[in-house]
Amino acid sequence: MELITKKRLHLVAGRNNRALAEEVAQRLNVDLGHVSLAEFANGELHCKYGDSIRGADVFIFQGHCSTSDMSINDALMEQLIMVDAARRASAKRITVVAPFYGYGRQDRKAEGREPITAKLVANLFKTAGAKRLVSVDLHSGQIQGFFDGPVDHLTAMPVLVDWMANNLEGELVVVSPDAGRVKVAERYANQLHANIAIVHKRRVRGVKNTVEAKDLVGEVEGRTCVLIDDMIDTGGTLCAAAEQLAERGAASVYAAATHGVFSGPAIDRIKNSVLEKVVITNTLPLPPDKQIDKIEVLSAAGIIADAIDAVFEDTSVSDIFDGQNQS
Repeated sequence: MELITKKRLHLVAGRNNRALAEEVAQRLNVDLGHVSLAEFANGELHCKYGDSIRGADVFIFQGHCSTSDMSINDALMEQLIMVDAARRASAKRITVVAPFYGYGRQDRKAEGREPITAKLVANLFKTAGAKRLVSVDLHSGQIQGFFDGPVDHLTAMPVLVDWMANNLEGELVVVSPDAGRVKVAERYANQLHANIAIVHKRRVRGVKNTVEAKDLVGEVEGRTCVLIDDMIDTGGTLCAAAEQLAERGAASVYAAATHGVFSGPAIDRIKNSVLEKVVITNTLPLPPDKQIDKIEVLSAAGIIADAIDAVFEDTSVSDIFDGQNQS
């Protein structure tokens, strides 16, 4: 007896950042699979797939952030439960799609007696049954090695570069907000044929979310500056760096980042800063109370959909980005 098997893509989403999941599904020309997600009276989560996923290539999409409905830990646990349910329902391959990787900044021991939580999260997904991980602009490249399986590291650079090329005028300078982002800034500068500058940042030891912008390397006077980072959390680094650039005579200052976390005082800081515009992608949902004129949101659905299609078809993901996602 000869059996010809057919590959079947099954995309499902948790309740966190479902709007982006629906946009990805639309671009892939598929419907989001039905999955029942609920909570028991004591807060425990429950998952049940509405359709058979036996033998399917299952992609489980979930945002990792806190919303008005759930915490980041609830979102992580919900995705882990969905992975476990898919494994027990005999899915052929399970891919975790996490546009923003939760706990990604805890990727090393900065001080004694600290965890490496980014590795713990990777271990949890592997134990639950995930075979592959897809994420956008991880906080550091080594996180790819934390997961014991293939990791498709996407970058929002094509989306952000396209916006900058079409909206920014004058002589452009790409600015790294700290020494750790210099390589990323160089990639953007090469794409935009721009110069580069670096803001020297000192983090206050032992105090979370507190930094001091100290000095500037590079010429910015009379030029259009754009600060590049992977995420904006409290906005302290960003606004301090923007102030440095303005003091050095920059004609205008913009910022571009993949992930808009916007915790605590971030929105007020941006609103009162010298920044002309802050451009982010929708890897994280932006609630209505944080939507201000200075913040513009671009869609990352296209790059995520293209990556999912490449994984499903077993073609190259890095070719989508001309290898820029690996450097």
